[in-house]
Amino acid sequence: MDYRDLIDYKKAFKLAMRIFEISKTFPREEKFSLTDQIRRSSRSICTNIGEGYRKRRYPAHFISKLSDSDMENTETQVWLNFALACKYIEEVTFKELDQEVIEIGRLLNFMMDNPEKFGSKKP
Repeated sequence: MDYRDLIDYKKAFKLAMRIFEISKTFPREEKFSLTDQIRRSSRSICTNIGEGYRKRRYPAHFISKLSDSDMENTETQVWLNFALACKYIEEVTFKELDQEVIEIGRLLNFMMDNPEKFGSKKP
């Protein structure tokens, strides 16, 4: 199995690409703050899943990278809160994206709680 086959990775990648498209409409003055930050954090969810999966034979490292991914997921959620408050996205869009973030978080927590199901060696 490849990390790109993981449901969580697929969902996180889809979220990052959706945020990329939506953030194209953010005001120009947000380019170096909100736009860059939300793109970076949403992409980091995926990169940490991929990095962790490659080190899955080491449970502590695997879980650590998944924890980093979970942090980036939460950071993305915070930036979405700002985007909504600044009226850069509609509430319906926010709710959809927020639900995706919540689902990704649940999947990440499942992976952290069950690393052996993803090829991690038992400690």
